[in-house]
Amino acid sequence: MRLTIPLILASASPRRNDLLRELVHDFTVITADDVEEAHDAALSPAELTGHNARLKAAAVARHHPEAMVLGADTLVYLDNTPLGKPADKAEAETMLRQLSGRTHTVCTGVCLHGPGPDTLISFHDLTQVTFRMLDESLIATYLDLVPVLDKAGAYAAQDHGHLIIEKIDGSLSTVIGLPVEALAQYLAPWAAHDLPAGD
Repeated sequence: MRLTIPLILASASPRRNDLLRELVHDFTVITADDVEEAHDAALSPAELTGHNARLKAAAVARHHPEAMVLGADTLVYLDNTPLGKPADKAEAETMLRQLSGRTHTVCTGVCLHGPGPDTLISFHDLTQVTFRMLDESLIATYLDLVPVLDKAGAYAAQDHGHLIIEKIDGSLSTVIGLPVEALAQYLAPWAAHDLPAGD
């Protein structure tokens, strides 16, 4: 997809970069480094990820009013409680034990901000992920293979996910960090349609 307006990805995540590149031919990455994300467990998955996505997009859009800025936020929810990024390996081990043998929800919120101050589109996507039963040996093996301290829920579906995941009901891209199927529909109004050359 080629867009008729500039697109900025407000995320340093290489996973979101790769997913967006599968969908859009040309975009720029500008991160919102000064954004303080919310961590309010009282908010629903859609509310919390949507709020953080809007914060990230707005922080970049202030300096680039001519572009559409894409912000996104992904959280893992177990029993309606968000599991963020683990602080250390011990917390990562605890998270994987909690997820073992259970089904949890992954929610990714997305915000498209601009061009201009009046365009603001927010949406979210939910996917259910069921883990295998994980023993201590498998948890240790997985954490040796995958750096997880920058990943919500202490895992990455795209990195040796077969070791820990039994099944996924919904969009894999949502679990990885950007629901590309839904995003394609929201970007469609700005897609360039090449006209055939005249005689």
